[in-house]
Amino acid sequence: MKLIGKITLGLIGLLVILAAVVAIRTITYKPPSAADLTQVKLAPPVAIDTAKAAEHLSQAIGFQTVSHQDKSEDQPAEWDKLHAWLQATYPAIHAATTREVISDHTLVYTWKGSDPSLSPIVLMAHQDVVPVTPGTEKDWKHPPFDGLIADGAVWGRGAIDDKGSLITLFEGAEALAAKGFKPRRTVIIVSSHDEEVRGQGARAAAALLKSRGITADFVLDEGMAIIADNPVMGGPVALIGVAEKGYGTLEVTAKATGGHSSAPPADSGGVATLAKALVKITDAQFPMKLDGPGAGMLQVLAPEGSWPIRMAVANRWLFEPLIVKQTAATPAGAALLHTTIAPTMLKGSPKENVLPQDATAWINYRIAPGDTAASVLAYTKAAAGDLPVTIAWAKTPDEPSPVSSTSSDGWKAIAALAGDMAKAPVAPGLVTAGTDSRYMQPVAKDVYRFQPMKFALKDTQMIHGTNEHMTLENLGLAVQFYARLIATAAG
Repeated sequence: MKLIGKITLGLIGLLVILAAVVAIRTITYKPPSAADLTQVKLAPPVAIDTAKAAEHLSQAIGFQTVSHQDKSEDQPAEWDKLHAWLQATYPAIHAATTREVISDHTLVYTWKGSDPSLSPIVLMAHQDVVPVTPGTEKDWKHPPFDGLIADGAVWGRGAIDDKGSLITLFEGAEALAAKGFKPRRTVIIVSSHDEEVRGQGARAAAALLKSRGITADFVLDEGMAIIADNPVMGGPVALIGVAEKGYGTLEVTAKATGGHSSAPPADSGGVATLAKALVKITDAQFPMKLDGPGAGMLQVLAPEGSWPIRMAVANRWLFEPLIVKQTAATPAGAALLHTTIAPTMLKGSPKENVLPQDATAWINYRIAPGDTAASVLAYTKAAAGDLPVTIAWAKTPDEPSPVSSTSSDGWKAIAALAGDMAKAPVAPGLVTAGTDSRYMQPVAKDVYRFQPMKFALKDTQMIHGTNEHMTLENLGLAVQFYARLIATAAG
């Protein structure tokens, strides 16, 4: 009994020590070294006319610059109308810049700075929008291409993605140019015409900058935003994307003899083989890891969160499995922690009573930093095992982007301004979708992804969905942000 008592006392002592270590680490926890944003000298607010900006966004939504998967369905004249409208609506910035049209309808504006020794900055926003799903038009509160101003917002396809950014960027630049602002650092505005489908415009713009020997100090594009109800801390936080996932689609094909369905082979043919392969591949999910930008976001926000969150992040050595489990409780959270697998399309027989000679599935992958297209392909082949299927990329995939700095001057300017205007903490994040900015990586020191707009998490569902709209509050916020960013970073 004495031995049992000693063991019990020893275990209690260890638990007390463990609890003390956890408590001390929690109390003294500080996020990894971050840039001091208090020393950034921000440009003051500028005078803006939110009502006029709303009218301009309304007009821009009326141009149906819809990018279809089949390019022949596009209406090039709509882009021509938008370009003419931009020139007429923003005369001051057009007078101050050199305008180039490349790759059909992509726009590149150069606002030359007075100090050629300073690396330029590149600001991006695309012109095209996604289609409205046929049959859903009746679900919209207001017609999707009317740009109606109602209920404190501008309604229509592209109000957020990405004409909202395009118009507020031009509004901010116009406000500066109209009052005679002249940048010391060159400002380049890149507005592609096909971000939603092909990305050829952004590729052409990157090639143009490369041909001129340009390496931008930073690039800023869409991607993340101010989230009013961030689940880590419950309140608002400005999330700035410092990286984005790669993108690729694998074709998985099972060959078969084919024939009449009245005399199927014992193994049921290619469709059955393909189904088995899909089950194996999707069951072999990539492991979830608390590293990269996803972990960086948690580390920065932990001091602002509740005691349990701070305790867990401060003591990852003990609580990491729990953090991963909690983060992965939602699809959006899980996407931050690993490469995702999403079967999206299937092809088999053209007729119900015919055995196909081949059956194919397309699986979309969003490749997390740390993985590569080659490692994803190898992992998927291993998951399929010895099943008689071929697995190959449908087209050359995009690798995940490098992770941009959170200590550079570009980060400091963007983060300090975002925090000042949002009145909220700022944290790095991982963009799980794709943006045009991925093509700019070779011509930039750093690439950041942030829209200066505030959303509740539920509001993000309207992007590419029904009832997309820009609130007048967000409109004013974005115009101020772009004007002050240009004046801060290039002034």
